[in-house]
Amino acid sequence: MERKIKIQIVGQFLLSMLFILSATLTFGQQRTFMAGAAKTVITPYLGGGIVGNFGTPPEAKNIHDELHARSLVLDDGDSKLAFIICDNIGLARKVCDAAKKEINARTGIPTANILIAGTHTHSATSAEGEGPKRRGWNPQEGLDRYQDFLALRIADAVDIAIYRMEPAKIGWSSVNIPEHVFNRRWHMKDLVVNPFGEKEPVRFNPGIGNPDIVKPAGPTDPEVSFLSVQAVDGRAIALLANYSLHYIGGVPKHDISADYFAVFANRMQELLTKNNPEAPFVGIMTNGTSGDINNVNVQGAPPKDAPYQKMKFVANDVAQKVYSSLQNVKYQPWLKLQAKQAEQTLMVRKPTDKQLALAKQIIAMPEDAKPINHPLERTYAQRITQLQNEWPTEISVLLQTFRIGDLQIAAIPFETFAESGLALKSQYPKNKTFTISFANGSYGYLPTPEQHKLGGYETWLGTNRVEINASRKVFSTITNLFSQMN
Repeated sequence: MERKIKIQIVGQFLLSMLFILSATLTFGQQRTFMAGAAKTVITPYLGGGIVGNFGTPPEAKNIHDELHARSLVLDDGDSKLAFIICDNIGLARKVCDAAKKEINARTGIPTANILIAGTHTHSATSAEGEGPKRRGWNPQEGLDRYQDFLALRIADAVDIAIYRMEPAKIGWSSVNIPEHVFNRRWHMKDLVVNPFGEKEPVRFNPGIGNPDIVKPAGPTDPEVSFLSVQAVDGRAIALLANYSLHYIGGVPKHDISADYFAVFANRMQELLTKNNPEAPFVGIMTNGTSGDINNVNVQGAPPKDAPYQKMKFVANDVAQKVYSSLQNVKYQPWLKLQAKQAEQTLMVRKPTDKQLALAKQIIAMPEDAKPINHPLERTYAQRITQLQNEWPTEISVLLQTFRIGDLQIAAIPFETFAESGLALKSQYPKNKTFTISFANGSYGYLPTPEQHKLGGYETWLGTNRVEINASRKVFSTITNLFSQMN
């Protein structure tokens, strides 16, 4: 009798556990994945300087195409993630922090679950401060007029996306498009002089047809990764893509333009909503690890493109190839969403006494005086003097990681080199992984230690501001954040 009672108790326990497991699986099957997307206009006021090139920024006199903040919000029932990509060369961290605070207050989305990044168009005014403030250190100052407007419009983009949220399904894939990406750093036959009077073996943008080039100083990443979101009835809601291509350009100097990033987004909308062109689809192109990558084939023929012609060609070609690859994507009705972030402390590079002495000499010279070493020496004399006088000895930058099912996204606030992005991808052969640069701040270039040894524009003090081993530390923190996800 006692044995029979024990068997009954065990049997009842097993039946109870089976019921709980069944209920849990049923609940999991019934969970609804939600998504929404939106965009808001963030076009700046005319009259500001269009930044992105050397010399005095030309005045913004014409709006060729509106700039936008493009948002995608995902909800697995437990967690929400928000991605907002802005048509700007780079955003100051305080703008991102202000926008996240506003988003959190309005929606309750934790700030750690919000990614804000710039596309790196070179045809917009500054969101990092006006004039010398753009390269200075002023995180405690309040936002200027455009920065304040931008932060609120970023929050609006998330608000609208949440208003539009509906049951959705999600999938991702990638396609290799190598023909548009070129490493812009080249080994030269002879050493070249930099703005500090130092000789180095590598030159960036050596010029089309330059007979002194030897070989590229690094690789390219040809992969276009993309995340596609559909409503349950198959309507396209959003597509977020990632390509390691700096920008295209070919924009008249007084024009405001979102560059190829927006052309791609618009073309994806045409392709994915051709049966319903009024559908509120949002296309998004993010900038990958393009710190040493551009669209210039220095071994090819000189371009003869009219303004905007080349960016349209590249964007439309990339969009068409992504669209073709989309046809094989398998969508899932529910995926777990995760986000992690960490503050990374980095030492700030400071000029040597020799560099400061040379900078003082150059700044004291008449502006029309013949350069001592390099055409950009005055620019860099001013930059390193500002770096010495304004920047602290160390800074803290925000790093983020996101997981959408098995898809991994890293967010880094630098112009990251392609080899760093490739190394991160190779670290996770079983997971689709990509990096969004210019995220949650903008602190200049992030060369690897090996690239620092070669020199070149991206490594020059004033272009790069943080310690030589910074990329190693960033990589270590990103991989540690990914390891905390399951």
